[in-house]
Amino acid sequence: MSDELVLGVAILLLLAGLAVLARILLRVSQRAPGRLRSVDLPGEPGPLLRSERWRLAGRPDEVRELDDGRWVPVEWKSRGAPRGGPPRSHRIQLWAYCLLLEETTGRAPPFGRLRYGDGVEFDLPWDRAARAELALVREEVARQYDGRATPSPGRCRGCRFRTGCDVSLA
Repeated sequence: MSDELVLGVAILLLLAGLAVLARILLRVSQRAPGRLRSVDLPGEPGPLLRSERWRLAGRPDEVRELDDGRWVPVEWKSRGAPRGGPPRSHRIQLWAYCLLLEETTGRAPPFGRLRYGDGVEFDLPWDRAARAELALVREEVARQYDGRATPSPGRCRGCRFRTGCDVSLA
């Protein structure tokens, strides 16, 4: 095969790859709700949202403003979308951002969005049920630690407290 033919094929493949990438980016940008307000990037963090009332703080990966002026948090996850839908930890994180945006702007977001690395997205409503589940987690976290531990060799081996832990298996 001649060098010119190899170069031509390489250029053709590069152009085809760029076309596919452009289509993906266009599709993602068309799906995004509203206008981009902020993005949390390494070295260029988005604004820190705080609620003294709830003793919470955080930075959503992205904040978008809907046409009606309400803000919506978007949380990016690098992994693919879980088969059974977003796990509780992802839902709680997103709802905490909904609460922070509500406290910051004075208006409740209608939903929060989880965007997974494979392009799958979930819009989770910020409603009474979401508030109740977030409140339940906050109560669980606020309870005094009762000393129970669930040791395992794998977890204990990597734990920085294992040398002083009375239940360590490592």
